[in-house]
Amino acid sequence: MPSPELTLSADEARRIALRAQGFLGAPDRRSGIRGVLRHLGAVQLDTISVLARSHELIPYARLGAVGRKNVESAYWTPTPGPTPPHAFEYWSHAACILPIEEWPHFAFRRRAYRSRPHWHHDLPDGAYDQVIKQLRAEGPLTATELGGAKNKGEWWDWSDSKIAVERALMYGEVVCTERRSWKRVYDLAERAIPDELLHDDLDDRECVRRLVALAGRSLGVGTRADIADYHRLKGEEFDAVVADSGLVPVTVEGWDKPAWADPESLATPPRGRHRTTLLSPFDSLIWERARTERIFGFTHRLEAYVPKPKRVYGYFAMPVLAGGRLVGRVDPAREGSTLVAKQVSLEGPKAVPGVAQALLEAARWVDCDSVRIERVDRPELTADLVRAVS
Repeated sequence: MPSPELTLSADEARRIALRAQGFLGAPDRRSGIRGVLRHLGAVQLDTISVLARSHELIPYARLGAVGRKNVESAYWTPTPGPTPPHAFEYWSHAACILPIEEWPHFAFRRRAYRSRPHWHHDLPDGAYDQVIKQLRAEGPLTATELGGAKNKGEWWDWSDSKIAVERALMYGEVVCTERRSWKRVYDLAERAIPDELLHDDLDDRECVRRLVALAGRSLGVGTRADIADYHRLKGEEFDAVVADSGLVPVTVEGWDKPAWADPESLATPPRGRHRTTLLSPFDSLIWERARTERIFGFTHRLEAYVPKPKRVYGYFAMPVLAGGRLVGRVDPAREGSTLVAKQVSLEGPKAVPGVAQALLEAARWVDCDSVRIERVDRPELTADLVRAVS
């Protein structure tokens, strides 16, 4: 690794990260939701829906109260149609919506899946070919339409057609370009992916190099682990390409590991207006716990899968971003037209205005006309927060 020629303060690194993730400066409303997706490079999907699903919360957090129907239509262009899809779904950081132009970059992962043994499930002879044949004849279909998604066993007990189409998805012969009532809609890649993108021409090293460069741009500045984790790359894969990625080695005060920055992020000082918003726990700003603690001094953990008696902050506690800091958490719910803050955690008295603003804006976005505060971890601040949201 070359010796870093630039030292960033912790505050500079924080602001660079916020701008790179779309939280500092004027929001790019002209590019809109599709612009957010291209800028981030990946938007994580998750089944949990409290105020909204995570992939809806991501553009909301950056652009404000975008229409929820507009989010779905911006991500997915149903096929067949007059225009190619703008996005596809694949395994990146997790199950993610990805810009369509990134299809070639995941050739290394498709090749890896094809070279593996047939993972968890066996398939009877002909089942895979039958799914491909049916999609070719009938067009885009859900697993249910392909013959049923499940057998009659546990939740993981997939039907043969579901196993086959998921395998084809991982191999790249089939692509998911739409969610319909949360069900994946599958189509043949040869029909759904534009001709100029439908190839596996890039070798593994070039795929990884491009993903490292894109992750560095999306993060602004990060350590080896930060940048590799963005698309779930291995540390040694990062090591092999970082010198050719265009990222610049930097030192960040207070960070105990080497860091790299995107040159464009260093070109101008990060200035502008800060967003105040609730964040999905699956937001790429806070994907990596160690990074979140390093940049914001804020420890966060999703407790949806923690037994209720052991939860500290709540089922779906959403961090609150205000003034470029993470100032608290809200565990939200909806009761009719009321947004309920079941549990609120505040970093201190100065957090009250930001948390109140984030709650009021979120309530308007999901068509609630009032906010009710149930519990605050600092009881002495309860009255102030209740007044602020009234």
